[in-house]
Amino acid sequence: MRAGRGAGVALLMNHAEWVANRLAALPDALPFAEGSILPIGDVPHLIRHVPLSCGGAWLQDGELHVSGSQEFLRRRVMDFLRAEARRRLSALVVAKTAVLGVTARRIAVKDTRSRWGSCAADGSLAFSWRLIMTPDFVQDYAAAHEVAHLKHLNHGKRFWQLVDCLTPHATSAIPWLRAEGFRLLRIG
Repeated sequence: MRAGRGAGVALLMNHAEWVANRLAALPDALPFAEGSILPIGDVPHLIRHVPLSCGGAWLQDGELHVSGSQEFLRRRVMDFLRAEARRRLSALVVAKTAVLGVTARRIAVKDTRSRWGSCAADGSLAFSWRLIMTPDFVQDYAAAHEVAHLKHLNHGKRFWQLVDCLTPHATSAIPWLRAEGFRLLRIG
């Protein structure tokens, strides 16, 4: 962390083959485009552009229908996913805060790249919109994890005991996110 730029470049050059192999192993980027298959709740949905329809974007028969001009398709898909993530995660947070007798000050959905969720000291919760693409058990775990931070702003023993009280899915969701989460960062 304290090394200069030259040391960083030297490190990169000494490990260039490893870096190249890691980059080559990344899955292809998946754009929000007509015909792309997008996971929603870990269920594949075909993006179908229906330009003459109205209503933004909606799920219908295993497809994500997107209305309007082609130039707005990406934004409409993103708006739909963010709204759906907010709806699903908010419902999970409300249910879990009710169990604890606490409230979240605010629930936000963001485009984060390094965290799936966060809890601020003021009780505000934030989640990555990309969680909408994970299985339901992962979403349940993410909500439980952040709600548990409303009681314990750390990752100590009591925090993890509370997470386990709020969800039975920690032991399967954490490995799922470690193994599959990087793929979600290639979507959009």
